[in-house]
Amino acid sequence: MSRPADPGYATRLSLVVALGGFLMGFDSAVISGAVDPVKGEFSLDADALGWFVSCLTVGATFAMAVAGPLADRFGRRAMLMLTAALFTISAVGCAVAPDYATLVWARILGGLGVGGALLIAPIYIAEIAPPARRGQLVSFNQLNIVLGFSAAFFSNYFLELAGYSWRWMLGVEAIPAALYGLLLFTIPQSPRWLAARGRHNEALDVLTRIQGEAEAARSLDEVRVSLRADQALEKPRLGELFSPRMRRVLVIGLGLGFFQQITGINAVFYYSTTIFSMAGAARDAALWQAILVGLVNVVFTLVAMRMIDRVGRKPLLLIGSSVMAVALFCNGAAFSMARYTLSAAGLKEASGGMPADAVTALQSMVGIEHQDQLSFVAALRQAVAGLPETSVSAAQAAVESLAKSAMQIDSTLVLAAIMAYIAAFAISLGPVMWAMFSEIFPQRMRGAAISLAGFFNSAVSFGVQQLFPRGLETIGPANVFFVFGGFAALAFLFSWRIVPETKGRTLEELERELAS
Repeated sequence: MSRPADPGYATRLSLVVALGGFLMGFDSAVISGAVDPVKGEFSLDADALGWFVSCLTVGATFAMAVAGPLADRFGRRAMLMLTAALFTISAVGCAVAPDYATLVWARILGGLGVGGALLIAPIYIAEIAPPARRGQLVSFNQLNIVLGFSAAFFSNYFLELAGYSWRWMLGVEAIPAALYGLLLFTIPQSPRWLAARGRHNEALDVLTRIQGEAEAARSLDEVRVSLRADQALEKPRLGELFSPRMRRVLVIGLGLGFFQQITGINAVFYYSTTIFSMAGAARDAALWQAILVGLVNVVFTLVAMRMIDRVGRKPLLLIGSSVMAVALFCNGAAFSMARYTLSAAGLKEASGGMPADAVTALQSMVGIEHQDQLSFVAALRQAVAGLPETSVSAAQAAVESLAKSAMQIDSTLVLAAIMAYIAAFAISLGPVMWAMFSEIFPQRMRGAAISLAGFFNSAVSFGVQQLFPRGLETIGPANVFFVFGGFAALAFLFSWRIVPETKGRTLEELERELAS
């Protein structure tokens, strides 16, 4: 009598592995609550603030470059255990960091964990998932990422209410990270990795528990055929990724990686509290609005998980990227329509610590309307330009507070546009990119190819995070969001013309079609 499948086994394995996504999401989003306190404690300018936020991505980018080959050599489970250790060390390091440099290095260590988890977890899940459920199970990783985002927003809000510092916000992650490391001891190695190492009996045991004895034998035979074809070729080299055979899948992978980040998702997540503060919200209200964004992200990721194997990957990309473009243009319009008028009450509120001559100079601006933030800030600086250096420095330090009190903006439109943008991302580029990364690349080159695509995705993310604060200061928030919206429109065109549908196809079928 043949051994039946355990219906919930693949789901349980996927949920455990996808906890790495939770840590990645938490580590990424928790920074939003710490941005302003860290900026004040260490007196950071726009460039230093951008580096503090984006240094996590430096570690992730490096991890993306090496995690795939290392996972091919040492196994997916071993590398996931390493990421759990890195998350734990990073959280503790951030909590006790005595200076800015130590804080940055601790964040970079966390970035190594982010890159490893982001890359390896979808590979593992794709290799244990039945074809009919692969999109849904791989999406568990994206679901856990957004749950991590949401948990970080909640954590920041309640720690702030309880009076705890930003160090607690960054350090609390050590608890789920340690739990993740322990749970990884309960999962087996990937059956495809076992088969590639000649450990066919072990691979068959894992597949049998997932698919049942008859289907497991068929799946293992298909894997063996694929492996024999790979063995007839030379050992994969980095240069082979750029061969004509790989051209189509590489364009798809790099294109998806580019558009997922250039449309501004991590700028919105990492600086969410800053964006809502710019739109006039007090700090506690900005933290609460970030929670709403996290909840929207969770809900629509669940929608995507339900739809990805029914509707398909491509329709979700088309719907999501088009809505993202509209939402980003609306957000840009909200900031472009904002007006800035300094009131006497606003000046009085921001004048604490300013010399009397600076306050007197700024009184000349009371009641004068300015069309945008850049002209308003320029006028503030011009008003105090002839004063002694100490007075000028004190006035310029209050520019952010003055601009916030003077802004008249449709904050409801800003919140609605951000939530629509997050919802659209959560059903499209968020889960679909990682699902397709795990599907489109050939088994023989999968680790190296996903590392390259992930490295590129992470490098684009770093650039967006680093430049976002500078962009707010130089071209203004309206133009920043208009640029993101333009890239979202290009993402729609790319998805329409270039991206194939992979729904319901085996990995071996996709390899024959896309990389032949």
